Amino acid sequence: MLKLNYFLFYKYFIDNLYMENTYQVYLISDSTGETLDRIFMALKAQFNNFSYDLNKFSFTRTENQISTILNNAKKDESPIILYTVVNSKLAKFLAEEANKRNIPCFGVLGDLILNFSKTLNQKATHQPSAQHVLNEDYYKRIEAIQFTMNHDDGKNTDNILESDIILIGVSRTSKTPTSIYLANKGFKTSNIPLVNEMEIPQDIINSKSLCIVGLFTEAERLFDIRRNRLNSLRENEASEYTDLEKIKLEVEKSKKIFKRNSWPIIDVTRKSVEETAASIIKIYEIKNKNV
Repeated sequence: MLKLNYFLFYKYFIDNLYMENTYQVYLISDSTGETLDRIFMALKAQFNNFSYDLNKFSFTRTENQISTILNNAKKDESPIILYTVVNSKLAKFLAEEANKRNIPCFGVLGDLILNFSKTLNQKATHQPSAQHVLNEDYYKRIEAIQFTMNHDDGKNTDNILESDIILIGVSRTSKTPTSIYLANKGFKTSNIPLVNEMEIPQDIINSKSLCIVGLFTEAERLFDIRRNRLNSLRENEASEYTDLEKIKLEVEKSKKIFKRNSWPIIDVTRKSVEETAASIIKIYEIKNKNV
């Protein structure tokens, strides 16, 4: 039975990657498939010459469903199966049936659950969608998302002091997508566009307990982003918004404001939203540890 052993997975691709194939990747999950999606995205990022078509199957919980999927996969020239099926009997059936059809098959959670169970000396529940239970953490996350949407782009400063995190930065520094990402992690996040220092509520400036983070990006990068945004809106008229020299002054002024208020600063120029959010969460944890 093939399981997701990363050595096996890498070896398979090293042995086969340079064949001019378009792989048919089957992602089979007994739940929503979100976990499997993320794992596959991380895996494929390691291979530059990986051409594939994606076939997703969520809520796969019967042998009949699996047999139908495998029979279709067998018709493809280069099928690969990745799966997250927590029911051990069903996972074994999938792996064995794939093996009979000579289809490369990699289980994502099997060994991990087994080894974790041994370490904890505790039997796993093998319950699909266990991470989606409507518990306190779930409702906390929903509340954080609603709060964040209501406090986007400085449009609402009422009860802003209830924020877990406040992001401040000039226009187009990924404040909104980063805020939404943090909200999905359960953090009530507000963001404020830095037009000038007078736009920041005095309560925020005076606060010593709030986790406030300044975001900036290199002026040249900001120039490109803003110009592309105006082009997408079919607004080609030149303005201070896309004046490179003005942008340089804007960025430098924002950094001075951050420094004057002793706010941590993150350069988002070459960072993904996920990387920026991870840095912010670390700042939040350090801040709260010292409160």
